[in-house]
Amino acid sequence: MKAFIIERYGRRETGSIVEVPVPELQDDEVLIDIHAAAVNVLDIKIRRGEFKLILPHPMPLILGHDVAGEVVKVGADVRRFKPGDAVYARPDDARIGTFAEKIAVRERSLAHQPANLTMEEAASLPLVALTAWQALVETGKLKKGQKVFIQAGSGGVGTIAIQLARQIGAFVATTTSAANVDWVTSLGADLVLDYKTQDIEAALQDYDLVLHSQGSNALEKSLQILRRGGHLVSISGPPTPAFAVKQGLAWPFNYLLRLLSYGVRRKAKRLGITYTFLFMHADGAQLQSLTSLIESGAIKPVVDRVYPFAETAEALAYVATGRAKGKVVINVK
Repeated sequence: MKAFIIERYGRRETGSIVEVPVPELQDDEVLIDIHAAAVNVLDIKIRRGEFKLILPHPMPLILGHDVAGEVVKVGADVRRFKPGDAVYARPDDARIGTFAEKIAVRERSLAHQPANLTMEEAASLPLVALTAWQALVETGKLKKGQKVFIQAGSGGVGTIAIQLARQIGAFVATTTSAANVDWVTSLGADLVLDYKTQDIEAALQDYDLVLHSQGSNALEKSLQILRRGGHLVSISGPPTPAFAVKQGLAWPFNYLLRLLSYGVRRKAKRLGITYTFLFMHADGAQLQSLTSLIESGAIKPVVDRVYPFAETAEALAYVATGRAKGKVVINVK
């Protein structure tokens, strides 16, 4: 089969399409004929080597964390899926590789594709939808009537998190550029700020939850807008010792992450705020819950561009610019 691979980590590595063996199928896995995959910032970061210490992938590596396609074969222990089923997933960290013609995914990480979506639309959702769910529902425990600030409202995670928070019944504030204010408002945001010209700390006060996805400056501002007892959930770091324990990392990494996150943890504790670093995980059951919201129309995919498989490197380059509105998808089949 054809697959888009990288052979080494580094900023100069672009990747290439080559012939590789079809994945071997384990008893708890489903073999998927990939129709579409989506590009995430995570793919860029992995290619650069930013996660090589905590997610050591063997080389050559097939990139890709989102998949939509058709089941062609199931393992001996699989019960919920059969050949011909339309499915979508965010594969497990150790089994990524959706920039390819086929992939084997664990049954527990897989869900039936929403009936009202195309393959390209379905492929755009798993990673960002699960991130939004795990940040707002699983970790943040967001409730109706609470106030949530979601950074980068026009990004892949932001566009879905706004819709999910709105569905929960929260008051939603977000940031974007001036050109995208009306569009982001149409997704369900109650208050949209221009991050280039408006003072976030002055405009937002006593918020219950912040979904942080930006740099260290935005992290500092997030602490200032939360009420005492509020929760800061970050998907861009710094990682915490609790994350190291959850990932089963050796003690030197635990110590390193303790040092890296000490500043924000200390400030959060002084302000009476909970700080959590979230590295989203594959979860088919959560994705199936999201499927119900998608099929009802409460959550809609936001696709910026669709590239042919032959232009996977170009798709990655476009995502790396940071200008995508929503998700960038690769049409594999």
